[in-house]
Amino acid sequence: MRLFRCDNCGNAIHFENRSCLSCGFRLGFAPDALSMHAVKPCDDGMRWSRVENPGYKYRFCPNAAWDICNWLIPDHEPEEYCIACRYNRWVPDPETADGLRRWRVISDAQRHLFYSFLRWDLPRPTRKDDPEGGLLFDLKDDEILPDGTTKPVLIGHNEGEIVIRTAEADDPTREQQRDMMNEPYRTVLGHFRHETGHFIWNKMVRDAGKTGSFRAVFGDESQDYGQALQHHYEQGPPPGWGSSYISYYATTHPWEDFAECFAHVLHIVDSLETAHIFGFALAPRSHGEMAAQVNFDPYTVQDFDRIAEVWIPLSLALNAIHHSMGERDLYPFILTPAIQAKLKYVHSLITGQI
Repeated sequence: MRLFRCDNCGNAIHFENRSCLSCGFRLGFAPDALSMHAVKPCDDGMRWSRVENPGYKYRFCPNAAWDICNWLIPDHEPEEYCIACRYNRWVPDPETADGLRRWRVISDAQRHLFYSFLRWDLPRPTRKDDPEGGLLFDLKDDEILPDGTTKPVLIGHNEGEIVIRTAEADDPTREQQRDMMNEPYRTVLGHFRHETGHFIWNKMVRDAGKTGSFRAVFGDESQDYGQALQHHYEQGPPPGWGSSYISYYATTHPWEDFAECFAHVLHIVDSLETAHIFGFALAPRSHGEMAAQVNFDPYTVQDFDRIAEVWIPLSLALNAIHHSMGERDLYPFILTPAIQAKLKYVHSLITGQI
């Protein structure tokens, strides 16, 4: 994620900021410009104009009233909600403390997801555009059964409908799930990126007639998914799985392998954009083979090999810094040549090279 500058005073501002800490102007993210802007209210009290160019008029997403969203809607657009929030059907109850806290965490992850979708202009039809397969999010609370026990919501995807368990916005719950499933990494943003990977497979592989090239890299997805899932939980992954799969769960089925790789391409590219903006460069003493410089915008790069060449040493450095703070690896994954080939396929697909 890039850094931005306040239009009014030039102070550095971040994607999540609601107001400039230097001059106090209100801030909003304009999806049409892919940038943050200082805005001031218009005379009608309903619209806002950009400080540096008053000709641009916007409305804030209605969810801004709950401090859940800071995205702007161009005044000429008929949509009620911003381009990130308009895909939500079920949301947490903002009238409750738990609901408001969870929705803020989830919305932050969701807007990071849509930033990447906008940068690459990935398919994102709504259910209005595509009633059978458009994108739709249900942000669901766990079900309280009559006997007082809790039935956890299952995170998943079904023809564009994506369910996110709101309880995982709470660190203890998510960490408990991570430990129970023996995962090295688990975040709300990771859920969004993984589940939308299934949606992207539908739109950019299946519906685009590209299953042939997909199978050459990931295998035959026509195998029964239910049986594959049952086998995964009963038998575990195949021996030596780490040389070919980015994660334990990716071994389940080619669909899951693709979704995991899609999530990792977004992880890597968005992280490298942040590193690029901050001017990251590595020159470890006596280890010249690990030198790297993020001197490019990864969202514009067509060659995934170039991305991997920089990401691998950078991720090793970030992991070492985490160890110095007594934390787990920030990126606990190994990109073998076979895994890089899968990531390269996904990257080539979403950048229009396949």
